[in-house]
Amino acid sequence: MTNNQEKLPDVRKTTIFNAPIEKVWQAVSTSEGISKWFMPNDFESTVGHEFTIHSPFEQSPCKVLTVDPPNGLSFTWGEFGWQVTFELKEVDGKTEFTLIHSGWGAPDVVVGQAGATFTVVRDRMNNGWDSIVGERLRKVVEE
Repeated sequence: MTNNQEKLPDVRKTTIFNAPIEKVWQAVSTSEGISKWFMPNDFESTVGHEFTIHSPFEQSPCKVLTVDPPNGLSFTWGEFGWQVTFELKEVDGKTEFTLIHSGWGAPDVVVGQAGATFTVVRDRMNNGWDSIVGERLRKVVEE
């Protein structure tokens, strides 16, 4: 067996928000903003800042990797090698927002307390990001 086992593809969600880029940036780059649409946290937009996302299932350790106001940021999430990236681009007074959830392992590797494979967890997260970005974040930035 080799270590070159194929990894699952990134989860990628792109949408256009009818909101200025600065408003979207505030919603995705502050602890208060992220809490409104995602989960409670102690995020700070400082490279190297270690923070915690408080999900209903666990406390997930995270670390800020990049901050590029108002165009994007990225952070590690949890213990499975995940990385979450937010990319923002101004388009005619609106904001194109892309969320990328990367760092997936091999499809059949079992992860987490639930004992599910990366394939199962990725499918759940892929579906979850649809409503988180497309509904919850949209409501916060377009209200």
